[in-house]
Amino acid sequence: MDIADFFDTFFEEAEELLADMEQHLLELDVDNPDSEQLNAIFRAAHSIKGGAGTFGFSVLQKTTHIFENLLDHARKGELTLRADLVDTFLEAKDIMHEQLDAYRNEEAPDQEAYERICQTLQQIALEEIGQTLEAPAATPAPLFKEEEPAMEEPAEPAGETAENQLVVALLNVNDKDRALLVEELEQLGEVQAQSGDEKRYEVILQGDISADAIEAVMCFIIEPEQIEIKASESTPATAPAASAPPVEAAPSVQAPAESTAKASAPAAGASKEAAAKPKKAAAESSSIRVSVDKVDQIINLVGELIITQSMLDQTVSDLDDQSVGNSSLQNGMSLLQRNARDLQEAVMSIRMIPMEFVFSRFPRVVRDTAGKLGKEIELVTEGKSTELDKSLVERITDPLTHLVRNSLDHGIEMPDEREALGKPRTGKLILSARHQGGNILIEVRDDGAGMDRDRLLAKARENGLAVSDTMTDEEVYQLIFAPGFSTAKEVTDVSGRGVGMDVVKRNIQGMGGRVEIQSKKGEGTNTRIVLPLTLAILDGMSIKVGGETFILPLSTVLESLQPTKDDMYAMAGDDVVLKVRDEYLPVIAIHEVLDVENAITDPTRSIAVIVQGEGRRYAMLVDELIGQQQVVVKNLEDNYRKVPGISAATILGDGSVALILDITGLHRLSRVKKEAGKIVNNQHLSFYKEAEPS
Repeated sequence: MDIADFFDTFFEEAEELLADMEQHLLELDVDNPDSEQLNAIFRAAHSIKGGAGTFGFSVLQKTTHIFENLLDHARKGELTLRADLVDTFLEAKDIMHEQLDAYRNEEAPDQEAYERICQTLQQIALEEIGQTLEAPAATPAPLFKEEEPAMEEPAEPAGETAENQLVVALLNVNDKDRALLVEELEQLGEVQAQSGDEKRYEVILQGDISADAIEAVMCFIIEPEQIEIKASESTPATAPAASAPPVEAAPSVQAPAESTAKASAPAAGASKEAAAKPKKAAAESSSIRVSVDKVDQIINLVGELIITQSMLDQTVSDLDDQSVGNSSLQNGMSLLQRNARDLQEAVMSIRMIPMEFVFSRFPRVVRDTAGKLGKEIELVTEGKSTELDKSLVERITDPLTHLVRNSLDHGIEMPDEREALGKPRTGKLILSARHQGGNILIEVRDDGAGMDRDRLLAKARENGLAVSDTMTDEEVYQLIFAPGFSTAKEVTDVSGRGVGMDVVKRNIQGMGGRVEIQSKKGEGTNTRIVLPLTLAILDGMSIKVGGETFILPLSTVLESLQPTKDDMYAMAGDDVVLKVRDEYLPVIAIHEVLDVENAITDPTRSIAVIVQGEGRRYAMLVDELIGQQQVVVKNLEDNYRKVPGISAATILGDGSVALILDITGLHRLSRVKKEAGKIVNNQHLSFYKEAEPS
């Protein structure tokens, strides 16, 4: 048996435990700490320590061991908590996370950081409780290595890993999991006897294995509260309690009651947890961990099935009147269509993750950033159960973090300043998520100073940007996304140079989304991110240009209309604009930009589709609107190469390929072609009004 098979599972579960630990630390009331929270933090550290010891991750095990001992004093009331101590605990958690990442990447953990945090925790223990927290001298050898590892000097007390008998009790474990656990125990030692029922099943194990190692392996399948490990009555009296970790035998390190607290649940709130845990274990036993690559492969195959179903549907609809007698064929196609759509939605739901996964990391970001800035901030999260595609969740985190920090730094005022303005000293930052049609709307709202339109315009002119006083508020607010743009009075290590806001916008647009800003001076700012729910399926508008069919993302389409000559204006620099309700929109003729032949060139015979991209509206001239449909998105770069103005491709029901248009990319391509002289409208300018719009 190769323990490396469990590496990925350990890393994933350790990540979850560290995330839970951070959440509990952030929610902890230092003046009146919740015993259940303290126990949860302690158990998380204990579980990570046990797993780290099993896999031979010595630095992580030693760090967690010292941290765990200090937490044990805190949960017993021997260590009085303060805000600065919680900060240190959070720092310890961060270092443990860095060590975990190092082991995941097969690198050596940072020795300097390890020594620093251990020294800090030791100092706290010495000053607060008058004790020294001794680190384990060595880590137990990893189990089941392919090659015999280089052994460190044994540091465990005699009898703990010597040949002995342990009674391993499984509590509220179903038959399937119990059989798997007994099989694992047979790999760890010799099973002498086993008996019991689902409520309590006891296995007597003979071998030179520690309780920690047993628990670390078994916790991959069940909860720590479902395991009880004790020495068999035949074990020599001199042997210490088998369920106690081998490195905790010294009285100065920790009380021996730890194993009982971990194995059977803490005294405080024990009955509540005991009632809840079996239900959780039952739920977990019916779930499996699946690689994202496998899910993506299934989604791709379902996409191909949808395309095939569309092709068959197209074939059936093209049959002549003789098909009237084939009602069974038509009924079968209708049933196939419904089942294919249900299958598609079911498979897509596998990739959907609640926004809580993203929002859960921001209490720490807000706490740390507010502390650096000397501000008082209340964070409110709304819509944490709203689901988003896993690939988008991973990509939205960094842009959202930058927006939050920017809001804390530039938006919310200092406490004294807020008080002078009649506001509460504590500023409010709201993170919310909700579904809006086929999109998800994520908002970052604050009750800070808001944006100053005049100041933004002045800074833009200072930076050499082309701006005018006639710009709409939305266009002015979009200036903050210009490279290097910032109105900060002084540079901080949080933000202040504008570096990154342009990247934020570009990253969001790369996900098929857009950023909108609403602000009112003195009252606050609301930054809205609109994203598609998934990048695998797209709600699109099919359009015809010449003999080509293109797809416009439906989320970008606002309306369509028939342009008239009176609404078309020729601008300086060969630009053409369309007047729509007192707003002048740049015109993009798709046939010119993409060199489509046999297209309608007379704008008054075309259809103008009003679309939005990068906070601006454009009028796109097309020949015909075909209709709305869901399409399976195929990455163009992976299958061909990057094409300007095109974001992806799809396969239509007739088997042909349709390109999915990139609104902002088309506008940029149009500008580039005009500047290069490849699109020349001078010969057509007589068609449009010569007067520029006022």
